[in-house]
Amino acid sequence: MSFITSAAFAEKGYVVLDSYDQAADPKEWLDLEFVDWKSSGVTRFAPLASAFGEMECNGFWNHTPPRTDKDGVWVQANVDVAPILKARAEEPGANIGRCRVIELQPNDYTNAIYNLHQDDNNRLNPEGTGWIVRGFFNLSDDPSSVLILREDRFNPDTEVRIPLPAGAQVIVDTQRFWHAVWQVGPEPRYCLITSWESGPELDAYIEKYHGASNNVNPPLDPQVIEDAQAEVRRRLAERSATLASQGKKLADPVDPEA
Repeated sequence: MSFITSAAFAEKGYVVLDSYDQAADPKEWLDLEFVDWKSSGVTRFAPLASAFGEMECNGFWNHTPPRTDKDGVWVQANVDVAPILKARAEEPGANIGRCRVIELQPNDYTNAIYNLHQDDNNRLNPEGTGWIVRGFFNLSDDPSSVLILREDRFNPDTEVRIPLPAGAQVIVDTQRFWHAVWQVGPEPRYCLITSWESGPELDAYIEKYHGASNNVNPPLDPQVIEDAQAEVRRRLAERSATLASQGKKLADPVDPEA
């Protein structure tokens, strides 16, 4: 299938933008209404835009009529208390699908690797329209934490680790990458996540904020990586055996909120 995509993602599939001065803004996310919604880890979400403006996080294809992750409707109760976050999501001028703030509790590297998943936000996306990518704007200050991206779920040689201090801004083709966040803590991580449609508007925004994909991974002990790989395979084998005993099959994890 042929979609409108951005040249900025052609080689590496992600871009890191100029850092945002997060300290200059109020902590609007602390006043949002959150709903329980399972993603990769112990999470809650505060929806800013949803399928019909309701306080919920379901995929747009699970509504009537079903559609792809575009044309989100603002959740008035939350955008009323977070006008700056809404404006940041709107700045590119691209079509917005879901937009929400995630709250992720601290985890460890092994659990982050276990929770790696690919998004499915281009489900029902018509051929010839813009491919959906996602912006991750870190709100809390988590300089020891990283967004983990892998093109091959089980190959750590494909791993990209992007640090997450306050103001970090990353746009990712999350249907290309297996991804999750290692939130070192001790406090929860908060991040604004926005689905955008690729096209000239998003391209201009990426250029304006000097989007680049020359990230250098923070160092990580190879033994930590090896141990995590072994533990993840053990857990998956155990889960697969349990499901097989129930006549079921282990499916590749696709984020339920994707």
